[in-house]
Amino acid sequence: MNMPEIKKQAIGDISIDYLDYPADGPAIVMLHATGFLPWLWHPIARELQKQFRVIAPYFCDHRHAEPEEGLEWMLIANDLCAFCRELNIERPLLVGHSMGATVMTLAEAMHRPVASKMILIEPIFLPQDLYRINITVEQHPLAAKSIKRRNFWNNREEARAYLRSKKLFEKWTDEMLDLYITYGMVEGETGGLTLACHPHREAALFMGSTKYDPWPLLSKVQCPVLVLEGEESENRAFIDLKKAASLFPRGAYRMISGAGHLIPMEKPEEIITIISDFAADAAI
Repeated sequence: MNMPEIKKQAIGDISIDYLDYPADGPAIVMLHATGFLPWLWHPIARELQKQFRVIAPYFCDHRHAEPEEGLEWMLIANDLCAFCRELNIERPLLVGHSMGATVMTLAEAMHRPVASKMILIEPIFLPQDLYRINITVEQHPLAAKSIKRRNFWNNREEARAYLRSKKLFEKWTDEMLDLYITYGMVEGETGGLTLACHPHREAALFMGSTKYDPWPLLSKVQCPVLVLEGEESENRAFIDLKKAASLFPRGAYRMISGAGHLIPMEKPEEIITIISDFAADAAI
C-alpha cells in the first residue's frame, strides 16, 4: 500500500499539516469535510497517484476559534490559496467534500484562477436566509449536532461498534472506518480514545459556514465545475445543489445513487473513476 509523506507547511504565523502523494503528473488538491481528516482521501489518493500528484491538507485546528464565534470559511479559503502558493502548485484540479468543497469555491471565486477544474462533493451552500441572520450553535442545523458528538471510547473495538451502529457510518467501507479510527482519534489523557478534531472545533467550523454567503459568488467561477450529490443525503432537505450547479457558468450536476452525504467514504471506487474521467476530459 502506497503511503503518503506526512508534511507541514508554514503560512505566515500558522502551519498546515498535509499528506503528499508525490508523482510526476499534474496536481490534485483534496479538501476534507468538516470534522474529518485528509487520511480519509487515502484509498482514493493512492489510486490517483498513478497519474497525479495528490496533496491533502488538514483544516481543523490550524487556527483557534470558539464555537460561538466560528472560524470563517473565507479565511480558510485564503489559507488554501496561500498554501498552494507556498508549495508552487499552479492550477490544480481541486476536489472537495462538504466544507472542503465550499472553501475551494470561495477561493476560486475570490482569487481566480486558482483551479483548472473543480469537483464539489456535497458542498455546504446553505439557504441564503441563514447568511443574513446571526444564529447560535443550537440554531445551526449542522453545528448543533456536531457539538453534541460523542467524544470518548475505551478502545478501538468499542469505537468501531459504536460507529457501525450509526446511520452516518453504516455504509462506510471497512478501510475507511479503520482510517478514521486510526487517524481521526487520539489517545485520551486518561486512556481511551477521543476525536482528533474535538466537537467544539467542528462546531466552530460549522459556525464559520454562515459568515459569508457563497451564492452570489457562484457565477464568478469560470473553470469547469462538477457538483456531486448523494441520493440519500440528509442535506437535500435544505441544500439545493441542482440550483447551485446551474449557477456555475460551466457547471454540471450528478447524483450518486445509494449514497448519503459522505460519498467518498461510502463509494471510493466510484469517486476515483469520476475524478479520473473528469480530469482526462479535454472537452470540459
